[in-house]
Amino acid sequence: MVRRDTRTVGFAAEELAHEYLQSRGLRPVERNYRCRHGEIDLIMLDEDCLVFVEVRFRSPGAFSSAAVTVDRRKQSKLVRTAEMYLATRPGFSSRSARFDVVGVDGRTNGRRTVEWIRDAFGP
Repeated sequence: MVRRDTRTVGFAAEELAHEYLQSRGLRPVERNYRCRHGEIDLIMLDEDCLVFVEVRFRSPGAFSSAAVTVDRRKQSKLVRTAEMYLATRPGFSSRSARFDVVGVDGRTNGRRTVEWIRDAFGP
């Protein structure tokens, strides 16, 4: 079996999550924001709320779903990264914000399922 490049798999999962969230009314702001604290996969608007989205992928046969793999350490990194984002973009500082997780789980039949957890954790 040929193992696919993790960047290719990650990009495909992010693209699926991006399309999924747009189909539910969220509007894209930025993708793959990086700073010294880390990276945020997707930043979107849900009406007036700024949404920081972590996308996780799990291949078929994984013990847990992708959505539950965002531990406290990762949450802390995401919060610090979001704080940096807001500090460098004052136009968004007055908006409410939340952290969502989108889990993309691979299935043995080649399909993928998407699980969206709104307001998955707080700062």
